Amino acid sequence: MTRLDASDLATRLGREAEAVCRHYLDAGRRQGNYWQVGDARNTPGRSMFVRLKETMKGPAGKWTDAATGEHGDLLDVIRESCGLIDFADVVAEARSFLSMPRPESAPEKKQPSTPAPSGTAEAARRLFAISKPISSTPVETYFRTRGITALHGTGNLRFHPRCYYRPDDDGPTEIWPAMIATVTDLSGRITGVHRTWLTPDGSGKAPIDTPRKAMGDLLGHAVRFGIAGDVMAAGEGIETVLSARQAIPTMAMAAALSSAHLAAILFPDTLRRLYILRDNDPAGDGARDSLIERANAAGIEAITLSPRLKDFNDDLRQFGVEALRAQIRVQLAPQDVARFLGAAA
Repeated sequence: MTRLDASDLATRLGREAEAVCRHYLDAGRRQGNYWQVGDARNTPGRSMFVRLKETMKGPAGKWTDAATGEHGDLLDVIRESCGLIDFADVVAEARSFLSMPRPESAPEKKQPSTPAPSGTAEAARRLFAISKPISSTPVETYFRTRGITALHGTGNLRFHPRCYYRPDDDGPTEIWPAMIATVTDLSGRITGVHRTWLTPDGSGKAPIDTPRKAMGDLLGHAVRFGIAGDVMAAGEGIETVLSARQAIPTMAMAAALSSAHLAAILFPDTLRRLYILRDNDPAGDGARDSLIERANAAGIEAITLSPRLKDFNDDLRQFGVEALRAQIRVQLAPQDVARFLGAAA
């Protein structure tokens, strides 16, 4: 991209400066004709000012950090807030942002006095868009430490090297690597994402209070692996579902992300038999009972698959994939044993 092209892109972003700030600098807030935030990396604070409208002082989108003397345009904001390195990635993210529809701005008098919380479905889609495939990343390492090596059809899982983590108690913002999982509706439209923050080497979850958080519209939706036909399985956690999928690699599965959301998961019109990957705890029992009731009311046969330990990932790590496959095989409907296990049955 030439300097002229980059200048044009920055100008186009400047025309939508407030929308850019609301998305990439959501830790800040509008103050008159400026967006005020801590810095270009979206740190809470008040030292950086982004001009939202063209004035005699300069064009919209230009910013200055009074604390450091740094200044730049909205391409710099995208680079810093997303943790991007290659300019080509910055350009791709900017173009992606400009191609998407903008929500109508709320009247100025309705602007809240504190920063609006992030977590919309649109923010979820953007986070997934700037993440990358999990191959040869800490996400792949993390799964291998959990005994999960069958990662076919996991394009809905991605890796973000510098994902912001904001503690629930309003502590300082931290940056950790994270697995980003898309939550989709029955049509495949992204409605949210689930973030699992990891240690830099992928050896486990990050040492933070809440290493898992979801954002967006989750109710009824799920992280999906494979296309459901007349048979599918559904469970709570991503690791639980991928562990069962290690033993039944060709069955479509869905992770609802919590017991409450598992109980409310929506059924595809084609579904005739649902396998419930139960977690072995009271919440798992409650989700199972609710799901069985809903499935039966919809004319869908519901069959529970139960782990020996707390969940199927515990079983996979403790007993191995062959033992897990044998354990699940005896719980499947007879017609599904040959269909989904084949020679392994």
